Formats: sequence, C-alpha cells, structure tokens
Amino acid sequence: MFKDTLSTLTAIAGWGDARANEVEFSGGADPILPTPFRIGETAAASLAAVGLAVSDIWRLRTGRGQDIGVDVRRATASLRSSKYMMQCGQSIAAERHPLMDVYPAKNGRWSYLHCNFPNHRDAALTVLGVDEDNDAVRNAVSQWDALQLEEAIIAAGGAGGMVRAMDEWARHPQSGAVASLPLLEITKIGDAPRERLPDGARPLSGVRVLDLTRVLAGPTCARTLAEHGADVLKITGAHLPSIGSQEFDTGHGKLSAHLDLRDAADLDRLRGLVRDADVFSQGYRPGTLARRGLSPHDLAALRPGIVYISLSAFGRVGPWSARRGFDTVVQTVSGITARQGELFPAAEPGPQFYPVSAIDYLTGYLMAFGALLALARRVTEGGSWLVSISLAQTGRWLLQRGQVEESELRDVPQDFTAEEITSWSTTSDLAIGKVSHLAPALQLSETQPYWARPAVPLGHNDAVWPERN
Repeated sequence: MFKDTLSTLTAIAGWGDARANEVEFSGGADPILPTPFRIGETAAASLAAVGLAVSDIWRLRTGRGQDIGVDVRRATASLRSSKYMMQCGQSIAAERHPLMDVYPAKNGRWSYLHCNFPNHRDAALTVLGVDEDNDAVRNAVSQWDALQLEEAIIAAGGAGGMVRAMDEWARHPQSGAVASLPLLEITKIGDAPRERLPDGARPLSGVRVLDLTRVLAGPTCARTLAEHGADVLKITGAHLPSIGSQEFDTGHGKLSAHLDLRDAADLDRLRGLVRDADVFSQGYRPGTLARRGLSPHDLAALRPGIVYISLSAFGRVGPWSARRGFDTVVQTVSGITARQGELFPAAEPGPQFYPVSAIDYLTGYLMAFGALLALARRVTEGGSWLVSISLAQTGRWLLQRGQVEESELRDVPQDFTAEEITSWSTTSDLAIGKVSHLAPALQLSETQPYWARPAVPLGHNDAVWPERN
C-alpha cells in the first residue's frame, strides 16, 4: 500500500513507479491512531517523496544518490508535532480557543466555527449576535440553518462551514472543481537560463527561501526545506495574529522578520529580498499578493529562475476558489468530521476532528516536494516555476486512499509510547528556554536532515539574507 500511494506522487515527478522501490518503509501500517483515514500511509509516502527529491538534488551536486528510510509511526507523529513540544516535562502545544468547535444547528445539522484567530472569532460572534460565551454561542447556532450560517460567516470575513457527509460534498460544485485539478501542479511560468545550485555541503545549502505563509501547511513546507540546508527567512506582519507556541513548532531552522506589505518601503524591501531568493512560498488567498505586484509572473519578471509556491484553501478554480479555509474547515465540509464522529464518538455525539492535523502537514510536505522538483528542473532545463496546491486537493488525495476496515479500528492506542517520542526527539535552546521537540522524521544515508538554526519568535531578525556559506 505504501508504494502504491507513493506512486501517485512519483507520477507527478514523471519518475515512474520503480522509484517507489528506492524507499525502505518500516514501523507498521494504519491504523496507528484512532481514525479510519490512512494518515500513516499518506504521511510516509509524502516524506518518502521528499526524500527521493532530495536524493536527486544531492545527485545533481555530487553524482551520488542516497538510501531513504521512513518509519510510518514516526511519520504519523510528525502530523501533530506541536503536541510533542515539551518544556520541563510539560507540553507547550498551543491550545485551540474554547469557542472553536462544532455546534448543533437546525434540522439535525452541524456548524463548525473556526475561532482561533481574533478576527475570525469576532466575525462569528458578530453574525451570531452574542458575546464570547460558549453557552450563548451554542444557543445562537441552534437557531440557524447551517448552510445559511456558513455563508453569513464567510461574508462577514470569518471561517467555518456546515458539516457535510462525503457523498454530499461529492455533489458540491467546489468538490467537482477540486476534482478537475491534479494533486500538485508544477508549471513553467517564464524563461530563465539553467542555474546551478549554490556551493555547500548539504542538499539545499545556499538556497534562499522566503516564507510568507501562516499557521501550519505553508510553514511546514519551509521548515522541511530548512531541514535539508536551505536558508529560510519567514516574513510576516507585526499586525497579523499568530498562534503562540505553534510558531516555534513550524519555525525550526528559520530566521523571522517583520514587514508590513501595506507600507511601500517594506514592500520594496521584500522585492529586494526576492531578487536574491530562490523560492517564494505564499499562502495568502488567491489574488491577494497580485494586488501588491507579487503575483507569480510579477516575481518571475523580477527574479528570473524563481520557484513560486502558491497555497490556497480550496484550489484555484471553482466557486470557493477565493474562500478562506483551514485543515479543520476542509475536514468539516468534505465529510471527514462526519465519518470520524461516527466511528470515534466523543462523550457528546456529533462530528469529530481526526487526532492529527493531517491535511495541513501533508500539504506542507507536498509543497516542499514540489519545490524540490522545480529546483531540480531549474538546474537541468532552466526557467521560472509555479508550484500550486490547496488543502482541499490534499484532502481529496487522503480520501482517495480509502479507509481502514472498521473491524481493525478496535482498541487503537490514543498515542505513541513515551519511549518512542523520546527516541524521535531532539532539544533546542529557544527564547522561551530549553525545549524538547520531534526531530525530522525522514532518514537519509548521507545527508541526515537537521535544523541548523533554532526557532525564533516572529520578527526576531532583520529582513536581510544571511551570507551564503
């Protein structure tokens, strides 16, 4: 099963099925955690695809390939790596806001409110006409038609959705739009001469990555590139909300600077960084950066040879193409929470989220995979490249892998053993103190991944590139 799933990714690279045989999988199979969805299989395949692409980059540098190994259990743990950030024996994972939940609506339907960010929380409360109180929110949602509430919250600038069954989502126009797209698109968007990799001792040594993404999926992409030697500079605005310690989970290996893209001087500083960059990764809603002259074609003209990664929630086509969304929103509308709740109900019956952030982390790994493929093509054929993916496309890929038989879902452990987590972890000295956290899960024989820089608070560094070693 692992090699079949990996073959769906090797096909994107044009490698053929035989490449899947280069990866050694270990550690068992789904179910690894209590969910019917094949999170272990897809995590292992995504990391294996990254490993194959890194091996090709290494071959371009040295003429040598690498042995690649993926432990499926360890790969699955990486889908909730923030849970395993420990300080003084206690988890420092960011908690979801108490209002962020799935609530009963009219006619037996359910509505999900995404409330982690203050602006989304305020939008939901404004629509519902209540204060920040769980009982008041629950009562207000119960008086709404779930579909009407979904649209009202989106119109107010919030995020959330009506819980749908899988067959219901399959009939939705946006589901059809997502189905018209491949999982990952890698498109040449401009001419540029072939460009050798910068000198260095690691696969991505000297490769400069601008990370203009937030929350989990996009930041995971840049973190993955950093673990293979890339210089990653995360750019965010001091005015934008963030989610506490989650920034440390996704910040391993990165520098971090503040720029306000509403300010002309800061926008010019960003363009200056782009001129010396290799990869530009962005997760703003479609069209947002284009209004500031930062579209893929704008940057291909500014920096011929750029690899531009574009992440959206629901894909570049369809009626929801400009809609904001998160892993939990995609779970909600696509039938995942409905199915999870059927098989693993909580104390109160109803839809449930699966026990990891699979769509987010998988999307991050796939973005990194696409970036590595594009960088290799830049070496061999030149050009500027656009890598496009959405959370909904990743969610569709996950569902296409099928589900574990219900008979196999009894007595599935809730977590990994303490010994496993310890063996998979490393320690970093962060601004908040010494923190234990998961090390990179991918195993490579010559260039074992690691982060050369500890995670730093947002805005900790100046918006300048470090010298290439």
